[in-house]
Amino acid sequence: MSFLIEVNNKEIEAKNGETILDALKRQGINVPTMCHLKGSLPSGSCRMCVVENVKTNRLVTACSTPVEEGMNVLTHSPRVIESRKTIVELLLSNHPDDCLYCVRNKNCELQDLSEELQVRERRIKGEKNNIHLDRSSASLVRDPDKCILCGRCVRVCEEVMGVACIDFINRGSQSVIGVAFDKTLNTSSCVNCGQCIMVCPTGALSEKSHFPELISMLNNPEKTVVVQYAPSISVSLAEEFNMPAGIDINAIMNAALRKIGFKYVFDTTFTADLTIMEEAAELVHRIKNGGTIPMITSCCPGWVKFAEEFYPDFLNNLSTCKSPQQMMGAVIKSYWAEQTKNQPENIYSVSVMPCTAKKFEAQREEMTNRGISDVDAVLTTRELGQLIRMYGIDINNISPEATDSPLGFRSSAGKLFGASGGVMEAAVRTAYNMITGKELLRFKIEALRGLDGCKEAEIQINEDLKVNVAVVNGLANARKLLAKIKNGEKNYHFIEVMACPGGCINGGGQHIGASEEDVVARMKAIYDIDDKETIKVSHKNPEVIKLYKEFLGEPLGEKSHSLLHTHYEKRDVLL
Repeated sequence: MSFLIEVNNKEIEAKNGETILDALKRQGINVPTMCHLKGSLPSGSCRMCVVENVKTNRLVTACSTPVEEGMNVLTHSPRVIESRKTIVELLLSNHPDDCLYCVRNKNCELQDLSEELQVRERRIKGEKNNIHLDRSSASLVRDPDKCILCGRCVRVCEEVMGVACIDFINRGSQSVIGVAFDKTLNTSSCVNCGQCIMVCPTGALSEKSHFPELISMLNNPEKTVVVQYAPSISVSLAEEFNMPAGIDINAIMNAALRKIGFKYVFDTTFTADLTIMEEAAELVHRIKNGGTIPMITSCCPGWVKFAEEFYPDFLNNLSTCKSPQQMMGAVIKSYWAEQTKNQPENIYSVSVMPCTAKKFEAQREEMTNRGISDVDAVLTTRELGQLIRMYGIDINNISPEATDSPLGFRSSAGKLFGASGGVMEAAVRTAYNMITGKELLRFKIEALRGLDGCKEAEIQINEDLKVNVAVVNGLANARKLLAKIKNGEKNYHFIEVMACPGGCINGGGQHIGASEEDVVARMKAIYDIDDKETIKVSHKNPEVIKLYKEFLGEPLGEKSHSLLHTHYEKRDVLL
């Protein structure tokens, strides 16, 4: 049911049950928010979205007030603007004055509101916060002094990720957001996903930077500095340079990375193909030999840590495959090092990932060989954008270049890893071939595509075998699915889990401020690549075939297992 309400002296259509904010957004009328989180129940706590209800002469929160027939509201009356301005001034009264040094400078909602509301002087003075900077995490940095207590991080951690490692502590003016007993992140159940960074309006949360060591290595003549980048990076990096979402700048990125000083540039999509070879072989082996079913993917480090902490009884279900990042690191410091006559200890291996949890993964003890890490440093998509700008590179004015080979060629199946459901789709294509010796007639599995939190499909392999698969993204959805499996409500052969909603295209290291439409555009770009390219299956990647022939032997073989596989154990959470 719809009806008319009056907004700024003009009638607009509103729908029964929606909030004022919903109705305004649909009409293209912008009202600022701070605590509002799309998809969550409104709290109305920050009061930034107040509008004036003419009939009652009251200021009401647009995010939590339902529309009523005949309602008359003003969104930018003098009274409303003064209220919002006062809120911003109160937030700034004890906020650090270090915008020029802040990681979120020029991409900060508080800064934007200050500009929008013309806050030009300090009318309200408060005592500055002086809370310890938390750098204990391998992936994240928490600066409570910059926190405005909007609560978005708390809600996304609990409602979307199902982790709930942070919450409000204390009361009144002493309130802060932190982990239990106000300890540090490394003592908590944090899975390093970085979704808290994505919703934080200020610089209170950011990724831990590897810049100082990286720049030192780029200028060290004794080190061979190489870089790899994840499948989703090429379709999301453009947004860091104000380009439309979904533009694929793969070849331009290769050129930019070489101009920065990386001696070799590899595409992690190559080892996404390699991961599929190992993972599909592992799935087939489990199905044929009565192994632990369902098998669950292990390429998302946020999900792996989540399983170690909350679902250790499912660890045997996890694939033993390392992630594509770690496989590439391992292959670079073994096969590639031999081919190029480089010593592994003299190779500095960098990865560019859409994910903050990859920083944690790279430093895991399981990801080292004889004391040498597979991957030495991890940059997020955002950090790569910063690095390109730091080196003065104009990506609009450089010639495209190809990746280095070997370890640079890819199939379009490996590219699918960037989107939720992509790992599953790529694995099914190759597993089908391994079992039947034939190719799937229809490579697309539409049921596994899109942004839905949980997707399922049945794949008919042959007359005797039908494989049931599921895909979940957002760890709260993983909780729901695992509960159904525990209760005997669901039976699957293979499950893909991605911590971040939508998968890596919406990872915690991606461009801050992207809309759902931007995420959809990134996903579409990946599927367009799959539509256009010729080699759509990992088992036909010629460089992967060559790698097995010259070095690894065969999938799940002795050498590939020792180099490309690992194990996981129950992880005790201190708090």
